[in-house]
Amino acid sequence: MLDRPHPTPAAPSTDPFALAKALSGMHFIGGAYVPARSGKTFAVVNPATGAEVARAAEGDAADVDAAVQDAARAQKEWAKVPARKRGALVHQCAQLLKEHVDELGRLIALETGKALRTESRVEANVVADIFEFFGGLGSELKGESVPFDPKVLSVTVREPLGVVGAIIPWNVPMLLMALKVAPALVAGNSVVVKSAEEAPLAVLRICEIMNRILPPGVFNMLSGFGPECGAPLVAHPRVAKVTFTGSVETGKIVAKAAAEKLIPVTLELGGKSPMIVFADCDFDKTVAGALTSMRFTRQGQSCTAASRIYVERPIFDRFVQAMKDAVNKMVMGDPLDENTDIGTIVSETQLEKVRAYIAEGMATPGATAHVCSALPTDPALKKGLFIQPVIFTGLTRDSRLVREEIFGPVTVIQPFDDAEAVLAEANDSDYGLAASLWTNNLKVGLDLAHRLEAGLVQINQNLVVQANLSYGGVKQSGLGKEASLEAMLEHFTHKKTIMVNMA
Repeated sequence: MLDRPHPTPAAPSTDPFALAKALSGMHFIGGAYVPARSGKTFAVVNPATGAEVARAAEGDAADVDAAVQDAARAQKEWAKVPARKRGALVHQCAQLLKEHVDELGRLIALETGKALRTESRVEANVVADIFEFFGGLGSELKGESVPFDPKVLSVTVREPLGVVGAIIPWNVPMLLMALKVAPALVAGNSVVVKSAEEAPLAVLRICEIMNRILPPGVFNMLSGFGPECGAPLVAHPRVAKVTFTGSVETGKIVAKAAAEKLIPVTLELGGKSPMIVFADCDFDKTVAGALTSMRFTRQGQSCTAASRIYVERPIFDRFVQAMKDAVNKMVMGDPLDENTDIGTIVSETQLEKVRAYIAEGMATPGATAHVCSALPTDPALKKGLFIQPVIFTGLTRDSRLVREEIFGPVTVIQPFDDAEAVLAEANDSDYGLAASLWTNNLKVGLDLAHRLEAGLVQINQNLVVQANLSYGGVKQSGLGKEASLEAMLEHFTHKKTIMVNMA
């Protein structure tokens, strides 16, 4: 194996550009940096300037096979490590990652365009928290005593699945990687991650940092494109489980490929999350919550973004105006600048998709587009993928902007008069990932929360994914749960029954 053991500094780096160059052209397989077997690489671009900041290894089936074979060998020994010891090692990884929070925040801001202060550093902190949380759950990998027959000792035990293939997206790649890797490792599996082609650097750095503590081959990282790298990972005969976050279309392809092998799959596939605002809400708190819920600081690139906001008619006009005023105060600019609230869209392809939706909304009779904030004026950012957030009013429920996931800073605000009618409208969606309700009448809030078709419903708040809170959708939003003890037990182990006849 061609390796480059120490291309990156052991200490946290304060220069994301230098770190990006040091990470160029590498996978991480079997405890070492390795180039793609083909020697191919592809560009990693800073979306704030359009400049290439690194090259990523372009993985293919040969790289996948090397990573999976190494992972399979390592997993046999890793599974023999006592569960609490595995958890302790993962906990040590969390402590080491805490030392690199600012570094990782700067690196992810560079490659995704997410603002450092409002988004990227926050994500880096949550990543360390997720590994810390799951690191403490090793002792929970326990079975049961089954009352079958007094003369037969019947017990169940939890055992790892083997090699887990994890495919992650670009919007919060570090967080979503952690939600897959942490429980898989503690449960005794090894992992091969395929990063998003738009954001391969920070997750690669995390893999290298954690490999200072973990045994070689337990945690591996590949970069590449879906058909050439992701598909071979799903199809590999030694991959025993696939966990995927991404689009519905790709998720269905992954599920079909996994079904051919009869292996389990976890899918988190996005959403069109409704936010329902009643007139009796705490108004200022709700407006602030809407800004957070819509993830404007992330340019709306979130599967839980509140892209459908239903506001009770008595406060509708006031709410729309307050939203416009609040978003107008947000500063768009260089993602690495501490004064920036809003960064960029991740890629030219995604930018054009969002622009097409906005143009369609603007061309709709009766609709009003409230364009907010202001584009940066710095000449250095003139090629950046910036776009102004847009709040639409006057769109009908059959509009594509109301029904389809845009994954951009676009939300639609609509008035409502009746709780039952707005519930029906909120549930009239192919998606069912998340929802929020804003009211001081908890009887109404809890009643609707039970009847909303979503995997996560919050009342008077809309937090991002948190460790220890089960997360996952219904309908087209996916299969399975993440972020909880339940997720580790149900999705990264299988239950074996052992019977001892003592007669």
